[in-house]
Amino acid sequence: MENGYYLGVDVGSVSTNLVIIDDEKKIIKKLYLRTGGQPINALISGMKEIAGLPGEKLRIDGVGTTGSGRVLASVMIGADEVKNEITSHAIAAQQVVPGVRTIIEIGGQDSKIIILRNGVVYDFAMNTVCAAGTGSFLDRQAARLGVPIEEFGSLALKSTSPVRIAGRCAVFAESDMIHKQQTGHSTEDIVNGLCEALVRNYLNNLAKGKDIREPVVFQGGVAANVGIAAAFERALEKKLLIPEHHDVMGALGAAIIARQKKKSSGNFVSAFLGFEAANREYKAKSFECSNCSNMCEVIEILSDSRIIARWGDRCGRWSQQANARVSDGGFKPALEAGCT
Repeated sequence: MENGYYLGVDVGSVSTNLVIIDDEKKIIKKLYLRTGGQPINALISGMKEIAGLPGEKLRIDGVGTTGSGRVLASVMIGADEVKNEITSHAIAAQQVVPGVRTIIEIGGQDSKIIILRNGVVYDFAMNTVCAAGTGSFLDRQAARLGVPIEEFGSLALKSTSPVRIAGRCAVFAESDMIHKQQTGHSTEDIVNGLCEALVRNYLNNLAKGKDIREPVVFQGGVAANVGIAAAFERALEKKLLIPEHHDVMGALGAAIIARQKKKSSGNFVSAFLGFEAANREYKAKSFECSNCSNMCEVIEILSDSRIIARWGDRCGRWSQQANARVSDGGFKPALEAGCT
């Protein structure tokens, strides 16, 4: 029997990533796109693009979604598993680096630290508030300095006289950077100082009190920045391992989870709606339910003017209605608001 393939989708605030793996968990196709504040459009574009990448037409036997837009993605394409970012990143890291004990993950708008012991997530922390610990912070400062972000890391490695940039707050860091420019410090030294500021912010906030043990895996889009990686290694006095597909590890983990779902189910039939689902029109709306004092904000997804999902209600009043309609129409997405 022909082996199937598995699709993993990670919809985040900055990037939307898609990965297709084979039965040996090897990446066959991958795609990294900017979300641009429009997750629906990004996912539609991603589905069309990854389906059109060179190679044979693949039969998808399982789909997993993750990221902040994981429920939305599951509704649009039909997911078999919906998992949070911690789980997905941990599973992907263990696949790439068996025995990993610490995961440092820094994306465009958030950052995470995941501590594993004996293959199980033992502790974790996430930063979704402070920009000084994320890739967007570096993007803004690189633009202000007139340095292409692709050259930011290599420029930091040329620093000969490190300067300290205040890193506890993005606003203070920017002010301090301007002051260092005015006092005549070189661009290389300022860039290196910014890298060290981001690392210091990460270690003082997310990693404070955490037992960081090797192997340490560095993943997320910022892992491509050699200046940040070098700053981490200096601060931790540990070697960082950077996976080949560091930028799509969340999607890889989601695909592996989908594969596990199929392997553990006897008569498994995927809920995947096919790549042609990207040809439908989707629209997101929201409304406030006044049925009780909770005043829940209910998210509503329409496909070709037809309601296919609702979530956000604590009691299930609206999401259950959507579930019933979806069942009548033959759709089988994962709709639970609390999917993890």
